[in-house]
Amino acid sequence: MTPGGYSLRARLLLGAALVLVAFMAGAGIAVQRAHADSVRAVHFSRLQGTIYLLLARAELDERGALVMPPEFAEPRLSLPASGLYAGIFNTNRKEAWQSASTLGTTPPFRSEAKPGEWHMETIAAGAKSYLGVTYGVRWAGRNGDAPLVLSVLEDKAEFDHEINVFARTLWAWLGGAGALLLLAQLLLLQWGLAPLQRVAQEVGRIEGGQQAAIEGRYPTELTGLTENLNTLIQQERVRQTRYKEALSYLAHSLKTPLAVLRNALGEPAQLPATVREQVGRMDDIVQHQLGRAAAGGATRFTPAIPIAPVLHRIREALAKVYAEKELQFEIACPDAMNWRIDEGDLFEMMGNLMDNAAKWARKRVRVEVQRAAGGMAITVDDDGPGFSDTRSVLQLHVRADERVPGHGVGLHVVNDLVASHNGTLALERGALGGARVRIALPPA
Repeated sequence: MTPGGYSLRARLLLGAALVLVAFMAGAGIAVQRAHADSVRAVHFSRLQGTIYLLLARAELDERGALVMPPEFAEPRLSLPASGLYAGIFNTNRKEAWQSASTLGTTPPFRSEAKPGEWHMETIAAGAKSYLGVTYGVRWAGRNGDAPLVLSVLEDKAEFDHEINVFARTLWAWLGGAGALLLLAQLLLLQWGLAPLQRVAQEVGRIEGGQQAAIEGRYPTELTGLTENLNTLIQQERVRQTRYKEALSYLAHSLKTPLAVLRNALGEPAQLPATVREQVGRMDDIVQHQLGRAAAGGATRFTPAIPIAPVLHRIREALAKVYAEKELQFEIACPDAMNWRIDEGDLFEMMGNLMDNAAKWARKRVRVEVQRAAGGMAITVDDDGPGFSDTRSVLQLHVRADERVPGHGVGLHVVNDLVASHNGTLALERGALGGARVRIALPPA
């Protein structure tokens, strides 16, 4: 884990562990409660059966006194302190009968219950608790009906022991299953995050110069990431190469003007003119190489910008520069036209084209921008004399007319910028009768 960062594996494992623990706890509590309810229902059902057993063996003599047999089919009723206790209360005679199992104990039997009414409850008496079932019945005897209340109690310790044994077994199994699931999740995370580890290793090898790009095959979810990383790496290398080439070209190109200046020192009469000429030439070279080095080039990471505002700003600037010519600038560009291009590149490209057109135009300059085949098409027309040579004019320091001031680098810089965006530039005869520069840029 890097300083100030966090481990994605640890974060996912912690989240999975919390969800698993919450699920296991909820499931365990639900199962435990359902089991307790089921066991309680079984115990109450068993106690009801004992009530029916007592009803089957109960008798009333001619005096209305309750007569019970000495033994029952349920042996625990005859065994003292067995945990199962039975009692019958004769309401008319205020007499009570208790099973032999109550010897030495005082179970909390109910003495009241309406005929036909069942009571199933948990009764606490001191330190002990009982599960109890009570039933009221109107018994038909020889001397009339006698209301009886039959009550059966069972020591709750057996019930609690059964519940506790199940709970220990349940939580032991759930804990073991949870541990196995966590281990399985850890292995799945290790397997699932392995592609990210490989990407990180490849990036490390790229930084160390051991490879040039991300080369491995990765899942679909990571394909966009690896492609974008490769694009970013390639663009950065292209940018570095452009700067290196610009510096190399600049050093090489300045050798000749410097040599001419050095030789001119021996001819004082021609020195001022030579200095002006060579300084202008060096200025052209420096501007050209700086323009090449600063060109952003095509990039998918550059945000789309509106084209029309840039064209209008350039038009306003050129209208002031060429105010004496009273040029008519026509801009045909949809307001919704956006393009993924560096704003500096767009200003450099369109500024040079529109400045060149204004320089040669007599009265009109027209700029049209539209979508074509998914890309962008730009045409810049003027009503000047047009191009006499559509090839050499794109070369550095070549101007169509030496009498017109300029550095001779504008169209060459534009050509380099268009090429850096994988586009094409063509010079033609335009609809206004003068030159037309047509640029086609592929889809961004």
